[in-house]
Amino acid sequence: MLQRIIQQFGLQLETIHEVDDSHSSTVYRCQLSNNEYVFLKIPYSNLKFQRELEAYHILKGIIPIPELLDSWSGNEEIPGALLLSALKGHPLSENDSQATAYQVGVVHASMHGIEPPHPLHTIQNEFANWPMFIEKQFYSFAEDVKEIIDDHLFRKALNKFEFMKDQLPKPDGPSFIHMDFRPANIIINNGNVSGIIDFESVRFGATEVDFTKLYRDYLSYDEKLLQAYTYGYNSVRPLVNLEIVLPFYRFTDAFNSIGWCRRRGLEKNKRFLMENITALNQLLT
Repeated sequence: MLQRIIQQFGLQLETIHEVDDSHSSTVYRCQLSNNEYVFLKIPYSNLKFQRELEAYHILKGIIPIPELLDSWSGNEEIPGALLLSALKGHPLSENDSQATAYQVGVVHASMHGIEPPHPLHTIQNEFANWPMFIEKQFYSFAEDVKEIIDDHLFRKALNKFEFMKDQLPKPDGPSFIHMDFRPANIIINNGNVSGIIDFESVRFGATEVDFTKLYRDYLSYDEKLLQAYTYGYNSVRPLVNLEIVLPFYRFTDAFNSIGWCRRRGLEKNKRFLMENITALNQLLT
């Protein structure tokens, strides 16, 4: 499959290495014969390929993203492939400055400021039925989660979901939401946001869902980072009250992630599975 895609794009390669921190698609870092670097991305499904392809067209010129160099819709065996420019820098970490956190807030808010264009092709607009979308996702993953955690914890999670969802405020949107906005997908170069990557799960929906992973893996480490991010976000558009919405979305993220691990392979995703089981237990205590 890889050779077929390399031939399709006419790549002359010196080296090729698979990227480790890609949870869904398969991504390769490629050194070309002219010593330039590009990334080759093979999404998990053709739907995810089409969704990401549409996202690149919507986001171009609004937020920093890699350049889409080429794309191929695939065949019966290959779900599609994207050829992307290499961004300079490293994934966002808690060691990056407050000034960087401010920039992340600006970029995130700029993305959330994008409303659904007409027509939409593959990216779904879930905003009108947002509560139903969240509920459908939760109970779909519940079928997998119940095979992994004990029945007492499972029932407790279902009861918590039903209670918490009724306490949520009116959703904020419709906005372009990343759905996997985490440090690994935010590239920083010399203190600046050089680009956002990985758009295969994007939707138009409520912004509340989009803060969960960024808070879990970055903003929760330092109150000053959270404050700087908040200032940056509010400079573009008002930030929702995170204290109200984060508990619900952190809980559903941990729950759904357990189900995701079962679907994608428990052994392959063992560490991620255990992290989310631990998080779920803590959030239910």
